[in-house]
Amino acid sequence: MTIQTTRPATHPDSPEGLEVRPQTSVLAELADRIAGDVLGPGDHGYDEARTGFNLLADHRPAVIAVPANRHDVIEVVRFAADEGLRVAIQATGHGPGSAADGALLINTSKMTDVSVDPAARTATVAAGAKWAPVLAQAQEHGLAPLLGSTTDVGVVGYTLGGGFGWLGRKYGLSSDAVRSFDIVTPDGNPLRVSATSHPDIFWALRGGGSGSLGVITDVVIDLFPVSTVYAGNLFYSAEDAPEVLRRFAEWAPQQSEDLTSAVTVMNFPPLDIVPEPFRGKTFTLVRGCWSGDVADGARVIDEWRQWKTPEVDLWAEMPFAAADAISMDPTDPLPAMVTTEWLDELPDAAIDIVVDRVRPKPGTLPLVLFAEIRHAGGAVARGAATSPNDRGREGTFLLELASMVPDPHVGLAVESALRLTRKALEPYVTGAAYLNFVEFDEKTARSATSFSEDNHRRLVAIKAALDPENRFCHGVALH
Repeated sequence: MTIQTTRPATHPDSPEGLEVRPQTSVLAELADRIAGDVLGPGDHGYDEARTGFNLLADHRPAVIAVPANRHDVIEVVRFAADEGLRVAIQATGHGPGSAADGALLINTSKMTDVSVDPAARTATVAAGAKWAPVLAQAQEHGLAPLLGSTTDVGVVGYTLGGGFGWLGRKYGLSSDAVRSFDIVTPDGNPLRVSATSHPDIFWALRGGGSGSLGVITDVVIDLFPVSTVYAGNLFYSAEDAPEVLRRFAEWAPQQSEDLTSAVTVMNFPPLDIVPEPFRGKTFTLVRGCWSGDVADGARVIDEWRQWKTPEVDLWAEMPFAAADAISMDPTDPLPAMVTTEWLDELPDAAIDIVVDRVRPKPGTLPLVLFAEIRHAGGAVARGAATSPNDRGREGTFLLELASMVPDPHVGLAVESALRLTRKALEPYVTGAAYLNFVEFDEKTARSATSFSEDNHRRLVAIKAALDPENRFCHGVALH
């Protein structure tokens, strides 16, 4: 993870087509070929189109195409191939990869169609759609998608990276639920890939990461019979953190797969958007979602209440449509850094490191906003055998470290705090990364650790066949 203080160098593996012809000529030709927008630096809407959810991403593409439909995507990719342009992809701008400076950026945010087939228990989702409309339509029929911690994230990018949400231990990752992808390959060839049609590409896309094999225009996903859950948060004090984490490490692996749970040490920022009881304070949270019988779920969480009364108790029966209330993720764009590790066990020494690095010292401001340790196993681990990201889903506990960077002057300090925390944890981690929790240069540097050696070789071969010039070089690194 590196703070970009200057524009990064041009990617060494591909030519710069826009230097061959005047940019105005290139933009005009592409604009004539698609119904959507084509934007160059200085055009109205260019800055908006290049800006995603994570405001630390400050890439400056040579041209941005905002396709209106699948045909537009085909034309844009063929145009990029003809011009020898590198291609980057952005929908919501969560989980950015390497900066797309000088590239052609395909912004799919206008492609938002969603349709649900309740009889087949599937949803068809376009490239730029977020989880919110998918969840809303599915819940009308008592069904649910395998979304993550917030409905504000894009479906496609989240799914390509695996997608570990609050139904994960019972039903697996979002990538496990895919029936088919519609993809435009780097040479501009539209394909529908599934278990029976182009199965190698289908296998690679179900957890192999985003942005490297082509542009997904649509995905068909399974839906699951979930309508009412028992979910929420118990708030314990910051001082309780070591004790809570130790108890969680023993308690979580004993629970049914109906429960996906996590323990979080959270520094709530002193912002007006944070409810007053939490604003500017640090808490230790026991959070999660029980998707079985509600009464059984209440009894499981009662074990924590009987152990120690929380300061705030927000666990309750709720419609799964309200799942955003579990993680309470922000919905407004912000500058942030995240990183990740997998652990097979959660020993006391690792717990002490996490608590020490996150819980602020008296009189200081925290550099790490939160550390969440999610319990995996169950269907998450079982699916590893048939997934490309086998190492990136096999562990027992998934750690996410996250920070806000409201001021660029503290960026290097935040980056250092995250890096040193990971360094201190090295004796206790598996070394694998979860692809949806790595960003910027770290996505390039660490993505291969999500794959076993055999799977990595297979992915590299598929990438080489689809994109021999490595023009799609801004996502997960497959070379």
